[in-house]
Amino acid sequence: MFTQVLVVRKDLGMKPGKIAAQCAHASIASFLKSQERKWGSSSQEWLDEGMQKIVLKVDSEKELLELFELVKPRFPTSLITDAGHTQVSPGTKTCIGIGPAKEMELKKYTGDLKLL
Repeated sequence: MFTQVLVVRKDLGMKPGKIAAQCAHASIASFLKSQERKWGSSSQEWLDEGMQKIVLKVDSEKELLELFELVKPRFPTSLITDAGHTQVSPGTKTCIGIGPAKEMELKKYTGDLKLL
């Protein structure tokens, strides 16, 4: 089973609509990276299986960046930086998208995180 993991910073106090928009950015950006040849056929398999996603949370920018650096060599991964037009300052790192990739492989790095 293939999945995509979206990880959001909770310390920013973003409203639900803002979180949804940031997760959408992360999902699309990570999916587009997954289509690079080095990631194989994971993107097509994920599409065929129904595009499963899970949204998790971290408590700080530090936690988000540590996870990003850990997973980016292993999976298609995108770090989302906000333009600052609404709820957060320009340049704020809001979330990351990881995958699609094999669910069990992703759990090795995100399994301890809580659901949003």
